[in-house]
Amino acid sequence: MEEYRFNIRVYGILINNDGKVLLSTERRKGFEFTKFPGGGMDWGEGSKDCIIREIKEELGIEIEIKKLFYLTEHFQTSAFREKDQLISIYYLLESNELSRIEDGMLSLDPNEEENFFYWHELDQIKEEMITFPIDKEVLNLLKESH
Repeated sequence: MEEYRFNIRVYGILINNDGKVLLSTERRKGFEFTKFPGGGMDWGEGSKDCIIREIKEELGIEIEIKKLFYLTEHFQTSAFREKDQLISIYYLLESNELSRIEDGMLSLDPNEEENFFYWHELDQIKEEMITFPIDKEVLNLLKESH
């Protein structure tokens, strides 16, 4: 019998000196999606440790957590497992190393062969460019706050 479980995802919002926001475009299991950078929390890891690790693995940079930006407050199932309830945490991040992230950069994580990063003007990001419902909510909140 398959069981229901929680799936905790932690994402980072990075905005460079030109005011551009970093998004990730990935392909997994034949499905392409665009979202904020980040990923799943490992057992024994806190949410801040998770985003620091994810950004280091994928982008090779050190970050500073500026503040908690958003936490899922409603029920959301996973796009990949219908018996997973997502809990998503988004942090506003800062880094002195953002210039190292080139537009179209491939993830440094060897387990992510098709994960590319692109800088986007915030006002040019349309909701339909973002794949997942929670990321769309976060995009709209980000636009309202900037």
